[in-house]
Amino acid sequence: MKRNDIGQAQSWDNNHFLHPWEGLEQLGQNERTLVETAAGIYVIDEEGRRMIDGPGGMWCVQIGYGREEMAEAISDQVRRLAYFSPFNNTNSVSARLAHEIAERTPGDLNHVFFTTGGSTAVDTALRFVQFRNNLLGRPEKKTVISRQKAYHGSTYLAASVSGKERDKLWLDKADQLVHFLPDVTPSRRPEGTSLQEFLDQKVGDLENAILTIGPEKVAAFIAEPLLASGGVIVPPEGYHKRCLEVCRRHDVLYISDEVVTGFGRLGHWFASEEVFGIVPDIITCAKGMTSGYLPMGAAIISDRLIDEISGDASQGATFSNGYTYSGHPVSAAAALKNIEIFEREDILGHVREVGQVFQQRLHALRDLPIVSDTRGLGLAGCVECSTGLNPEDTLAADYDIGARIDACCQELGLVVRPLINMCVFSPPLIISEGEINTMFDILERGIEAATRDL
Repeated sequence: MKRNDIGQAQSWDNNHFLHPWEGLEQLGQNERTLVETAAGIYVIDEEGRRMIDGPGGMWCVQIGYGREEMAEAISDQVRRLAYFSPFNNTNSVSARLAHEIAERTPGDLNHVFFTTGGSTAVDTALRFVQFRNNLLGRPEKKTVISRQKAYHGSTYLAASVSGKERDKLWLDKADQLVHFLPDVTPSRRPEGTSLQEFLDQKVGDLENAILTIGPEKVAAFIAEPLLASGGVIVPPEGYHKRCLEVCRRHDVLYISDEVVTGFGRLGHWFASEEVFGIVPDIITCAKGMTSGYLPMGAAIISDRLIDEISGDASQGATFSNGYTYSGHPVSAAAALKNIEIFEREDILGHVREVGQVFQQRLHALRDLPIVSDTRGLGLAGCVECSTGLNPEDTLAADYDIGARIDACCQELGLVVRPLINMCVFSPPLIISEGEINTMFDILERGIEAATRDL
């Protein structure tokens, strides 16, 4: 881009593009990088600088950028049929996608409700839970249990069950519908507490909450297999399986939010059963479903839940939840091509193989002075940094160190997504072992440079 074109685009961006999570103090004064093109695992800015996309877009660009066959699949579908009303009709492409997803889900999760993304998938799951309990004559069974540091979306219900306590929010939430459990980060367990004791405590937190609130009032427990935006927090081994057992004892539904982990991030189509040994009642997914090429999400509901309120048991009810773009045929065509590429190139197997190198390089960063913790699974990881300042100064200092690392890494050719003081990584799943080493080499240099700048 020419210099005057760059300036014009940045002006339009500041004057007219209100971004997600926009900080209003600096509104109109931002100097965001203009990402103009991309190929493979790299994004290219307005000046032609090539950078590894550490966050993989937003946890989503699984097959990488610039896939010609994906562009062709999308354009072919646009020519055939750009839209159909899911309220009145159906389409073979969208129906086939529902089938392909059901073939890959655990247990009897065979009913796929298509949404526009992850937030609407979570909203749909929660609305279905409410709807089901109303039909079953249990209108008081509505409380949802979630966890500190969880992130489930930005729509009203999804935001209400999100628990990122360091974010100062000025938005209303449905606080009466949710109860949050304490932090499940193993590295933050009290000194002298074994991992087994910590696991027992965390499972106990769930059961105690259900018993305190009353099983007749608790509708569901919603949990990301790993708390992604909370800092790639991996609960103790066995946590999810034991939590599912608690839910079953008290007739509480288990919603596994796989918006990040679904479609390959941990080396499997879905992580719930293959990685964590559970078959939940509902799975939500999005992001990697189309590898970010088009918006799409889904809430996948078990046959058992559907059977209990359908047919003669339906009382003539309609699940009046839906979106103009549910099952959008062009997004469905992209998702089907995504699945085809995954299988042809054995991307899931590749993730399981190179994920070992990714995790080794990630945890080796603990040797750096300001790195306080590293966490991860598969091709997802977090490097948490700390300046060691007094608690009252911590938040401002943590924002500062995250911004410094981001700036240093970008100069060196790596996009980092700082979440306050945490560098979160979820690169395209096609990343090679050599590219993983390059990415962590740059990150190490960036952290060292930021440390010198402090």
